[in-house]
Amino acid sequence: MRTLTRSEIQSLLGKKIDLKSLYDNIKNDLYEVEEQLKLFSRSKNKLISEVSSYLFKNSGKRIRPALLVLCSKLFGYKGKEHVLLAALVETIHTASLIHDDIIDDSKVRRGRESVHARWGPNVTVLLGDYLYIKSINLSLQSQHNQIIRILTEISARMIEGELIEYYMSGDLGIAERDYLEIINKKTASLFSAACHIGGVLGEASEKERNFLVDYGINLGMSFQVVDDLLDYTGETKTLGKPTLSDLKEGRITLPLIYTLKNDGKANRKFITKILSKKNFEEDSQKEILCILKSNGALEYTYKKAKEFTEKSKEIISQFPQSIHRDTLTILPDFILKRKK
Repeated sequence: MRTLTRSEIQSLLGKKIDLKSLYDNIKNDLYEVEEQLKLFSRSKNKLISEVSSYLFKNSGKRIRPALLVLCSKLFGYKGKEHVLLAALVETIHTASLIHDDIIDDSKVRRGRESVHARWGPNVTVLLGDYLYIKSINLSLQSQHNQIIRILTEISARMIEGELIEYYMSGDLGIAERDYLEIINKKTASLFSAACHIGGVLGEASEKERNFLVDYGINLGMSFQVVDDLLDYTGETKTLGKPTLSDLKEGRITLPLIYTLKNDGKANRKFITKILSKKNFEEDSQKEILCILKSNGALEYTYKKAKEFTEKSKEIISQFPQSIHRDTLTILPDFILKRKK
């Protein structure tokens, strides 16, 4: 398989980056991951089978499985265990989304009814727990005890992040450092785990695995900051969920944190008053968005995401050039430029 040249990479970066092209070199691996996820959906229990099939039918971006595959192949991994483990990482991610939707009372996920909206909170919370436990149980098939530890520790870390976020929900005094801690635990930790597991499979050195961990953390931080930015700047049809949904659910993210810290007293007072109402009107949403556009909050948030993006690219550049390193180099730019 031919390695992309530097000029070809630069050319790709100058164009719209799509995941189909980006995943071209690992498409067979990701196909096997999808087949594995279908197997996970099957159960003698009709309800589990029905809900799980619904969950995994809409595939999403599959960035976490792709990271695991790419990082394993970065070191010439030739085995098959990466398929199971990539599917487990995606299952853990899915379980976290299920719990998110329950806590936030979200009605829509990826353009469809959320599991929470369709089956109710009781079924949904139990299914989320089931997927977490099933993932850890299946990880025991791994030949690497270190990988089992990574998955169990990361699962606990993600749930801890969810608890912190819930505890601080609606807290207008939340600091940027608190926000960054939450997204590190909730989002970036699983990105990091996927990269770390790939390194373990590829028998990377401890130093190399540490680089992969840092790459994943920075990539995941960028991903979540962009996600939070899109809540203000995206389009409902493209996002697959209503814009400003985070705001209406009481989630205080970086654009608002910046505004509450740096904007004038009048605007802070206005926003505080609006957010005290659980169901604020569309006109109020527009006014808040107008404030954020005028005070530099959106630019600041994008700049923060770009800092994480550049850091991840700097880290991955330390590995020998290969087609897989090239993909890992381009992926941060896709994340930064994405519209959904």
